[in-house]
Amino acid sequence: MFSPSQEEHCAPNKEPVKYGELVVLGYNGSLPNGDRGRRKSRFALYKRPKANGVKPSTVHVISTPQASKAISCKGQHSISYTLSRNQTVVVEYTHDKDTDMFQVGRSTESPIDFVVTDTISGSQNNDETQITQSTISRFACRIVCDRSPPYTARIFAAGFDSSKNIFLGEKAAKWKNPDGHMDGLTTNGVLVMHPKGGFTEESKPGVWREISVCGDVYTLRETRSAQQRGKLVENETNVLQDGSLIDLCGATLLWRTADGLFHTPTQKHIEALRQEINAARPQCPVGLNTLAFPSINRKDVVEEKQPWAYLSCGHVHGYHNWGHRSDTEANERECPMCRTVGPYVPLWLGCEAGFYVDAGPPTHAFTPCGHVCSEKSAKYWSQIPLPHVPFQ
Repeated sequence: MFSPSQEEHCAPNKEPVKYGELVVLGYNGSLPNGDRGRRKSRFALYKRPKANGVKPSTVHVISTPQASKAISCKGQHSISYTLSRNQTVVVEYTHDKDTDMFQVGRSTESPIDFVVTDTISGSQNNDETQITQSTISRFACRIVCDRSPPYTARIFAAGFDSSKNIFLGEKAAKWKNPDGHMDGLTTNGVLVMHPKGGFTEESKPGVWREISVCGDVYTLRETRSAQQRGKLVENETNVLQDGSLIDLCGATLLWRTADGLFHTPTQKHIEALRQEINAARPQCPVGLNTLAFPSINRKDVVEEKQPWAYLSCGHVHGYHNWGHRSDTEANERECPMCRTVGPYVPLWLGCEAGFYVDAGPPTHAFTPCGHVCSEKSAKYWSQIPLPHVPFQ
């Protein structure tokens, strides 16, 4: 990614061209330990000062590992499809002056523009939480953007490593298409879902598909890492739309186009909504104390005036110690308003503007986390079926 200052240096007095942003689901505006370098909760894609895209060129059918290695070491991008011990197809890629390429994966090596790690359910990521074995590929996927309007963005499975290579071994799902070009899938796959009707308050969830290394669209495999591919979906493409979801098997990303972000609530708007709610001075119906959402820069710190909610019935209160039903279920409380027993959690304002489908006031909360956003945003995301990560 290039900062605006770099872009302005390359193109004086011009605003940098922004293709869009990738936002990681599961974080409310920033990673638990803070955004650092290429490891963050959102990543903006800007037009590069010089195109770095690549496109397929020469195809080699190799019968010896030495010859395959010699081609891969020529210093240009290539994808190797190992068919057997005695046969490998190597597709060389050449420079494409019309596109910019951005790579996403778990690796911290330099070819990766956006470093993504596994998202722990409930966003309980901290130094004590350990992932025994990540299911996210080190070089998970690449996004290729046209440098000319309308700046179309396309997604492809797998990314080039530090040697500018992509290797699909014997066990990887791979095949030759009727037109003769090779294609394949990564181990745990790159899945994409495009919303129906765009990313608006009227949007509906789409159907999850799998994207191949060459960008074709397939139905899902029987299991996440099965060697048999799904069926080719000929009437769909790998073009990302505003609101498209990308699942990397351990983390899910939301793609927002530059135009879509232009119509999205800003942090300033969300802050104004917070102040408007607090200015109404809502009260706890039992303790009669005033409730208030903490400021966005203290969104992870439970404060004295924080609103709390009983998730089973929806009644909102200030924090109190009574209502425990047992010592074993510390979070199970009895609501003093209706005596319904259930989880009792603090409410948090949704601070990630990219997740909002409208600019409505934060009136609805998700269960079991207690994040608050607009009604239409809550309804939209509650309908999204996220793929399951394989058992670790």
